[in-house]
Amino acid sequence: MPTTNNIRKPNNRTNRTAAPVEDAYGRPQPQNLEMEQAVLGALMIEQDAYSQVSEVLRPESFYDHRHQLLFDAIRSLNAQQRPVDILTVRDYLESTNHLEDAGGPIYLMQLSQNVTSSAHIDYHARIIAQKALARELITFSSQVQQKAFDTTIDVDDLMQEAEGKLFAISQQNLKKDYTQINPVIHEAYELLQKAAARRDGLSGLSSGFPHIDKLTSGWQNSDLIIIAARPAMGKTAFVLSMAKKIAVDNHVPCAMFSLEMSNVQLVNRLIVNVCEITGDKIKSGQLEPYEWGQLDNRIRQLYDAPIYLDDTPSLSVFELRTKARRLVREHGVKIILIDYLQLMNASGMSFGSRQEEVSNISRSLKGLAKELNIPIIALSQLNRSVEKREGDDGKRPQLSDLRESGAIEQDADMVCFIHRPEYYKIYQDEKGHDMHGMAEFIIAKHRNGAVDTVRLKFRNEYARFQDTDEDAYIPMPGETITFGSALNTNDVPDGPPLPSSQSVGGGEPLPPADDQNTPFGPPPSMGDMPF
Repeated sequence: MPTTNNIRKPNNRTNRTAAPVEDAYGRPQPQNLEMEQAVLGALMIEQDAYSQVSEVLRPESFYDHRHQLLFDAIRSLNAQQRPVDILTVRDYLESTNHLEDAGGPIYLMQLSQNVTSSAHIDYHARIIAQKALARELITFSSQVQQKAFDTTIDVDDLMQEAEGKLFAISQQNLKKDYTQINPVIHEAYELLQKAAARRDGLSGLSSGFPHIDKLTSGWQNSDLIIIAARPAMGKTAFVLSMAKKIAVDNHVPCAMFSLEMSNVQLVNRLIVNVCEITGDKIKSGQLEPYEWGQLDNRIRQLYDAPIYLDDTPSLSVFELRTKARRLVREHGVKIILIDYLQLMNASGMSFGSRQEEVSNISRSLKGLAKELNIPIIALSQLNRSVEKREGDDGKRPQLSDLRESGAIEQDADMVCFIHRPEYYKIYQDEKGHDMHGMAEFIIAKHRNGAVDTVRLKFRNEYARFQDTDEDAYIPMPGETITFGSALNTNDVPDGPPLPSSQSVGGGEPLPPADDQNTPFGPPPSMGDMPF
């Protein structure tokens, strides 16, 4: 039940009117006392009036402290489903010992007598809310200005804190009204016509993998898609393979935020993917003459590709929101990729635990996807429980393996896993199909479609995922549908995984790559590259 404990006390309890507070330049703070009186009077003469303003106003929206107390009393009575009028409001204020602070019985009578109806209460309420928002921004900017003069405060920390508080203010005051169904039907019908007109039959953005698109109908606008896996499964290789198909092959603008790898490392992986030259050769520069020609010829595909990279470390969800808005507005970005979610933070806001922070991040990503009306794909780590389970089936990831927060599963429209049985020395599935060089893309949660498993080929030497060469086999009744070929046995040789770090020219080993089973670790800078 709402209480009055959090409402600020007036500086002078004997003062019956609210003296406008002036700022440093002698200007009164934004407020409209007549509007506040009109709204409160209407709320006490018409029982249904509160429903029109309940989503717009809070006690803090009112400038006059008396009005804050009165609105809180009205809100509490409505929460208790009790009638609201002059008498019930007065009794409630008496019971909480706030009647005199709220102006007394005579002031309540004056408020109700000055209003004849609640005809314009929603309009008046929005004006009050706008004035309150302006006051919040004035207070916020004053605090930031004061801290900016304090030389003991780190400017970067202050920016993070300011961004977090500004984001909280915007979320608190962001209200979206309801919509009658007719225009929504019209919009849905238009989308259906557009999907029908497409030759590929997709209603969303193609991933570049036909069998995945068949299950998802493409990545849908406003969806948050989580792709999770254990280390060395190839999460980064998968999204880079997808980015290449989306931006390079289909010329659709995409943005990738990498919190783990630098922009140069990402581009070098794309070079390996596109040019089909192994990562160790790209790192060492020891290319054969024909490979130099292959590099010069194929690298041209990457020039002018609409791929936008950001390698800001420890990116906050507030920074992401600002950058994503600009990318969509200025460059028409149609999809955002994040590598990876657990490296993000929500600095500027306080949380009781890391799980609460991750929950806030996943919620914010879903809200951003809806706001920008584009799909957002975020990579995620799985916890170590996968490694502890025994048996072939035990190594397959489950929704409960999502690391740090169950809220990720709740917020996501789709949760997918990447699983490579070969990494666990599992070379045949339960049907006897060869799993050398094969990967499974497992759709474990699909809010608007089916869950299933798609089989892909993993080209280890190029850190690349691609469709299998053969068509999907026909499943037996009751068998899970998978796609792929059981004949691709020569892509990755049988044997132990490749080392996670490689020596270049006999020097010190390079740091391990994200995908420990791929021969592609952090590459040299572009200035060190021979092209």
